[in-house]
Amino acid sequence: MKKLTLAIAATVMMASPVFAGDAAAGKGKSMMCSACHGAAGISAVPTYPNLAGQKEAYLVKQLKDFKSGKRNDPTMKGMVASLKPADMADLAAYYASLK
Repeated sequence: MKKLTLAIAATVMMASPVFAGDAAAGKGKSMMCSACHGAAGISAVPTYPNLAGQKEAYLVKQLKDFKSGKRNDPTMKGMVASLKPADMADLAAYYASLK
């Protein structure tokens, strides 16, 4: 029973907004992203995905995958090269907050 309680508590904490990025900071960091993904996260080019409304955890994972090379795209590799984990979290929070 104790293990189950700890597992549930850990799950709730991991899903908590306490761990979320700062959407306002993300908006300030989104200028380079907007060139391809649109100012409001809606791309005008069909080959570039819309970011608005995507889940925050999904966006962070994709950015990390581009940075690590797990996901290969030369343009995105260059875009994420200088991003720190906090930057990724902030950008993800911003785009997740958009409709």
